[in-house]
Amino acid sequence: MYLRRINHRQANGKRRGYWVLLESYRTERGPRQRIVSYIGESDEAGRLGIKQAAEGGSNYQEELFNEEEEPEWVEVDIRKVRTERSLRFGDIFLAETLIKRLQLDKLFEELLGREEESSGRKAEIPYNILSELLVISRFCEPSSELYIAEEFIKQSAVCEVLGIDKEKIYDNRLYRGLDKLIEQKEKLQQRLKERLGELFEIKYDILLYDVTSTYFEGEGEENPKAQRGYSRDSRGDCKQVCIGLVVTKEGIPIGYEVFEGNRHDSKTVEEIIEKMERAYGKTDRVWIMDRGMISKTNMEILKAEGRRYIIGTPKNQLKKFEQELLKEDWQKVYEGLEVKICKEEGEVFILCRSIMRKEKDKGITERFIERIEEGLERYQKQCKAGRIKNKSILDRRIGRLLQRNQRASGLFEIKTETTEEQSGNKPACQVGRLEVNWKIKKDKKEFSDITQGCYMLRSNIIDWTGEELWRAYIQLTDAEEAFKIQKNDLQLRPVFHHKEHRVEAHILVCFLAYVLWKTLSQMCKRAGLGNEPRKVVQEMRRIILSDVILPTRNGNQIKLRCVTQPDKHLSALMERLKIMVPQRWSNN
Repeated sequence: MYLRRINHRQANGKRRGYWVLLESYRTERGPRQRIVSYIGESDEAGRLGIKQAAEGGSNYQEELFNEEEEPEWVEVDIRKVRTERSLRFGDIFLAETLIKRLQLDKLFEELLGREEESSGRKAEIPYNILSELLVISRFCEPSSELYIAEEFIKQSAVCEVLGIDKEKIYDNRLYRGLDKLIEQKEKLQQRLKERLGELFEIKYDILLYDVTSTYFEGEGEENPKAQRGYSRDSRGDCKQVCIGLVVTKEGIPIGYEVFEGNRHDSKTVEEIIEKMERAYGKTDRVWIMDRGMISKTNMEILKAEGRRYIIGTPKNQLKKFEQELLKEDWQKVYEGLEVKICKEEGEVFILCRSIMRKEKDKGITERFIERIEEGLERYQKQCKAGRIKNKSILDRRIGRLLQRNQRASGLFEIKTETTEEQSGNKPACQVGRLEVNWKIKKDKKEFSDITQGCYMLRSNIIDWTGEELWRAYIQLTDAEEAFKIQKNDLQLRPVFHHKEHRVEAHILVCFLAYVLWKTLSQMCKRAGLGNEPRKVVQEMRRIILSDVILPTRNGNQIKLRCVTQPDKHLSALMERLKIMVPQRWSNN
């Protein structure tokens, strides 16, 4: 669900706007959107905000009902009033608010505090404040440490919000902050997990695990984990590292690990399970993973010590359930999706059939079949024209054709033969011509048609319905969405660091920024604004901090640090989120 602002014109020619909460849902004809609720304008939101504040007993309530201070009057020359030094403020303030709600600032202070510099002097800027600066920068404008030091702190109010001198920020100081931060990785993950559980009443009964990769710019020679492997970013030309992330069913991240870039997904499972169970215990957890995690060893690990699991299964294993696929006793989950449970030796196999996916699979398969046939016909013509005379060359070309179209390669039976033909006075045995013959295997094609749109899950939870098991597994998309947000919105990729501990620190900062993102997402969800925070962040960016200069009658100048006040549309959102932007800003 996500927010959208809608404007409409009234009879008097004025434009009014309001917020609506939209929901995406699946249909047989593809994804559609529908209005869940109308958020309304500021009057309604203001009433709701007062009601929530009165019920909550939070600091927000105190701020809302603070009595106004006595006014201060002064004579000002209005012709010389001006503004200076306008800085982006709204998203910075939002990030700092999220940090305080998570108590991440207190955690940084406890774990880092004031550290001694290598010279023996106390750090001019405490490492806990540097850590906040790094996380806020990654949340608001993902960039390099050099860009933060030279551009971001000049364009934004981050130093004002944190109460530090921007002249004392430079890239090497930020690098030292990264070095100190990564030392506290395990404690940070543990304590954040506890705080998120308190804030949002999260039950850590279902853990979703997935792996992605992020690539390097450069050779990464100083990082032994930087290796070439299967790239999810289509950058096989670059070295990479793999990242295994564990999230809850709400998409809240609770831990991650960095692996070598050439390590297969299935080789990460044992390590991540041991780490999570060592940190959070083994009791009553359901592990959900995709089919890339399956191996004989991993299945033994998951079955050991009473662990429960739901795992995707390779499509080729559908063969032994071919007869079940043909039966009609399917359970409808929603329009266009059906499931069926097949029990076998203490496990259940959940067959899933999607109409939308069937049409997609059918189109893909037919396209690959067409490409293979076009290629074979082309080679056949070349053989007849005598342009291909070497059988080994022909076989290699056909092999490359099948490799490029693997989705349908198993459906073909192909033979290359040398035929003999009479030519003039030469005997037939002296003249040969290559020939390509092929046909589509009927049984394989029939099975392909039956299984289009079908996939299978595997679990040892025998007391859940097929729908419950499917709905639990489909939450794995939250882990995939986490990777998408980190790579796109928080710019996890590419990695420009070369040293191993700096790469680890970069990933940790992205992880912490993603925790802020999900915290805002949960706040939006609780406030009835959906679970997509991008619009809120985008709207908050419009709030700026400016110096207002007021020349007075007596020749003095008054400088006021004023914050742009949100319009009624943004006020409606902020009221629901219980965020109050101050009118004036002071570091005192």
